[in-house]
Amino acid sequence: MSFKIQPGPVARPNRCQLFGPGSRPAIFEKMASSAADVINLDLEDSVAPADKPQARKNIIDAINNIDWGNKTLSVRINGLDTEFWYRDVVDLMEQAGERLDLIMIPKVGNAGDLYAVDALVTAAEMAARREKKIGFEIIIETAAGVQNIDEIAAATPRLHSMSFGVADYAASMGMNVTGIGGTQEDYYMLANGEPGSARGRDMVDPWHYPITRMVAACRTYGILPIDGPFGDFSDAEGYEAQARRSATLGCVGKWAIHPKQVELANKVFTPAPEVVAKARAIIAAMEQAEREGQGAAVLDGKLIDIASVRQATVIVKQIELIEGSAS
Repeated sequence: MSFKIQPGPVARPNRCQLFGPGSRPAIFEKMASSAADVINLDLEDSVAPADKPQARKNIIDAINNIDWGNKTLSVRINGLDTEFWYRDVVDLMEQAGERLDLIMIPKVGNAGDLYAVDALVTAAEMAARREKKIGFEIIIETAAGVQNIDEIAAATPRLHSMSFGVADYAASMGMNVTGIGGTQEDYYMLANGEPGSARGRDMVDPWHYPITRMVAACRTYGILPIDGPFGDFSDAEGYEAQARRSATLGCVGKWAIHPKQVELANKVFTPAPEVVAKARAIIAAMEQAEREGQGAAVLDGKLIDIASVRQATVIVKQIELIEGSAS
């Protein structure tokens, strides 16, 4: 372990982030009553340019007047390359109440992007005499974002989480794909065999590198790593498969762009009872070994040591957060 200990991320559940466009206020109450841990009201891609001013008003009204319970409440602002983002920030800071928790910043490409938003948010907070400091969540969805991800992760203490935005990332990289996430049929390897013979295909994950890179940066700087959207909301199996890959790599949650996906995300990112029981048994076995002066123990015929305890502790802390939020 390095002398410099990795900081821990903010302690809150983030299994599912449910998105809804600010131009559709009729769905806000349903979002508030959903099982998602995080609600993202959107001003960016899901809102047409002509509708953005009204969508902003809709969202501010909803923040102030809807009972969001114990959910984390976030608003995705427009990109910094547009004419809309500064007004998004100023109006939210001046008109939305203290219930707002986070601002989501899309297409972050470097630390300077966060510096710009941070400066505006800080000034607006002071002017509005806001008591609660707004946190940031960002989307890594460009080649520059992945290349500069370490400087981005270290840019501001406001940063709570990062999400991987697969569609814009694919466009930024010039990838020959059209689907939003999931398996890509032309990204495969052939099984060994003679040329011209029938050979099986090995489908591999084209999103593995950027998600792994994001998780490493997040864990280094104490930020929650989140997997982004899966476009085909009719494909529950495909969504769950991608969510399980992301969870295995260290993500704590995934977006839902349709209410159908909320239950799937919560299932994947909630540790199963048998997994939690095994984790607690590992911790108990090592505690017993330490009392006996041993540096390792045997549980169910397998060697466990302090590294096993670190893995088990992650699972136990995760379920404790989820259970604490539900109580």
